[in-house]
Amino acid sequence: MSGCYQFAFLRRVVGLSLLLVVAACSEVAQLKKNNDPANYTVEQNVLWASPQNVDLAMDIYTPSSGRESYPVVVMFHGGGFLLNDKSIMDQAAAYLATNSEYVVCNVDYRLLSDNGNTTTLDAIVGDAFGAVLWVKDNIDQYSGNPQQIAVTGDSAGGHLSAMIVNLGNALSSQGFTPETLSFLPSYLPKGESAESVAARDGLRVQAAMLSYPYDFYEGAREGFENVTNPLWLINGVMGRGVFGDGLTFIDDQSLYKRVSPKHNIPERSQRVLPPQLITVGTEDPLVTPTQVRAYDAALRRAGHETRYWEYEGASHAFLDSGSNALLGSSFEADAPRALDVMISFLDQVFYAADSETLSSCTDLGEIKREPRPVSCEPYIP
Repeated sequence: MSGCYQFAFLRRVVGLSLLLVVAACSEVAQLKKNNDPANYTVEQNVLWASPQNVDLAMDIYTPSSGRESYPVVVMFHGGGFLLNDKSIMDQAAAYLATNSEYVVCNVDYRLLSDNGNTTTLDAIVGDAFGAVLWVKDNIDQYSGNPQQIAVTGDSAGGHLSAMIVNLGNALSSQGFTPETLSFLPSYLPKGESAESVAARDGLRVQAAMLSYPYDFYEGAREGFENVTNPLWLINGVMGRGVFGDGLTFIDDQSLYKRVSPKHNIPERSQRVLPPQLITVGTEDPLVTPTQVRAYDAALRRAGHETRYWEYEGASHAFLDSGSNALLGSSFEADAPRALDVMISFLDQVFYAADSETLSSCTDLGEIKREPRPVSCEPYIP
């Protein structure tokens, strides 16, 4: 890695580290319009899997409006695969539950530092895959519709959501190897194998919302695994290869590209991806608008439907709970605007009267001016 790339990477990752630490340390009282428990019930810390004896839980929010069934949003937090847990998305989940008609599942997954700093990145992808499979198997107990699933996440969580969309059919009981380049979900439905889930396209979702999605291949190229990456140090562990001993970015680039969504976009003629909303702040120094626009353009070139939205003046992690003194931002000041855009997009997908309404309901310009909910009956695309 050249000194230029290393300097750029360290500058971005130091900024990310400071941003996440400051954000996590400062909380403010929530406004009722952002979080009104009268509008939902929440089941906290629902255990969904324990891979390698690491308990993984999710918080499940169900609207109180009395519908028999609701579409479902499965949410993955950011943190560079090394920081945070689902609590960093508590306020975002509560906002969606307060202001929309969706069951929200705020999910934990393993970090690279877990199990004595031995968890591999493909295992984290397997956690994201497993969470969606668990939701499909169990969400009807919480008034969720398993046939109406949207995935979302920011930064590393956006990356994981994109992996579900692009590679949810790349499953193997052998797990991730240079030969399989496929993933083993941390949860499998009873009586099924990874291969049987893949054969029935069991991880297909109906929508995705990717907020400033991180690109791991680019991060690895710029030195993510280096011991000087402060994300490792903040977590109290040493930087290392994310696929374990003996596998390196130099010699095993196919592995690194396989866990990078932009290198795994199928042509529409091969596989139709669900509608996707892709967002980024105009001032994001870590996942830049140029990077995110390039990913959106790649999806469009492959024939897939996307909506792209840049948040004017916003930096990285504008969806996180609490406030960030370093950036002068807070959830209450910055997140609701973006979450309203997300709700508008979801309503187009799941509450449009028919598919024609979905395609014409709100164009990008209308979304940027004023998100408007669509009040119609649920629709399964």
